[in-house]
Amino acid sequence: MASCGALHSFLFEYDTPRIVLIRSRKVGLINRGVQLAILAYVIGWVFLWQKGYQETDDVVSSVTTKVKGVTLTNTSTLGARIWDVADYVIPPQGENTVFVMTNVILTLNQSQGHCPEVPDDKTECQVKNNSCKSGYVSTHSNGIQTGECVSYNSSVMTCEVYAWCPVEDDNHIPKPAFLQAAENFTLLVKNNIWYRKFNFSKRNILPSINSTYLKNCIYDAHTDPFCPIFRLRQIVEAAGQNFQEMAVEGGVMALQINWDCNLDRDASHCVPKYSFRRLDSKDTAHTVSPGYNFRFAKYYKNSDGIESRTLVKAYGIRFHIVVFGKAGKFDVIPTMINIGSGLALFGVATVLCDVFVLYCMKKRYYYREKKYKYVEDYELLKLQGFGIALD
Repeated sequence: MASCGALHSFLFEYDTPRIVLIRSRKVGLINRGVQLAILAYVIGWVFLWQKGYQETDDVVSSVTTKVKGVTLTNTSTLGARIWDVADYVIPPQGENTVFVMTNVILTLNQSQGHCPEVPDDKTECQVKNNSCKSGYVSTHSNGIQTGECVSYNSSVMTCEVYAWCPVEDDNHIPKPAFLQAAENFTLLVKNNIWYRKFNFSKRNILPSINSTYLKNCIYDAHTDPFCPIFRLRQIVEAAGQNFQEMAVEGGVMALQINWDCNLDRDASHCVPKYSFRRLDSKDTAHTVSPGYNFRFAKYYKNSDGIESRTLVKAYGIRFHIVVFGKAGKFDVIPTMINIGSGLALFGVATVLCDVFVLYCMKKRYYYREKKYKYVEDYELLKLQGFGIALD
């Protein structure tokens, strides 16, 4: 029966809002306070801070880079040697990235043959108790074991391998970094951006920058904030890091370019803002496989016609050019949508006041009687007035 009564009420009853004027200072202040807060939110946050009257678009960007700098090293292995861009920028061009080699382990004059493996727990051996296995290759092997145990030096014996010999020994990283002078190298970043919705394009070499200025400027957040040429040391230090420490084992840096533009203003106000941060984590509690490095080789044939190579294990800093931004311009549609949403929010004040009046005030039962009024069907009342019995 209860379910039938509920169904009857659902089908044959209708409720409509009723306006009740409550003369109460407390309720009136709550109502106006909530309305004022909503108005402040709509005007202050939605329109002034978030610029809800604007259509927005995300930036489309392209980046090219150019590194410049020359340094001289003088070692017993290589002698005096000049290092220029072709030596330390690997590869010459990348997609929004550039790698600058700052440290290196060189294994010269390698050729394929038989030689002792670098000693460790798995490669050291003894002639009387030979643990070497022919054809064995581990994850960290430099070659394929032949099964022989041979002398690595006067005191250590290791398993012989068929590999590029002599094998690389990278247990000792050069400290300080091999190319310490890389901190003075410069990086030119050329960035073009486009906002498709507004057909607006610009580049980070601003119209006010001429060729004379570009040849002599170096970025400085205070004196030259729009110069697109950056000294590598300054990029690293701006991220709170030490260049010479990072140069030893390498790392990953981000050069961020922010293009947030208000296109309701003149185009000259749309300018890039640069910031810097280190992307690879530097945590003293986690020191396994730090920094950034990779290997490559330079091949040649010696005087005997035998293929040889120089193996290079390059440590360095990888610079990622990260471009982001959003542009906004006045448009009627988002303006009307946000105005309509703001007006709809004013209904929240009524709901909150109703909850307070009907459930929190001492005289809530009195107000509830005034708020709700039950009206019977007029046609039924008219029939009852004529004395017609209704079953």
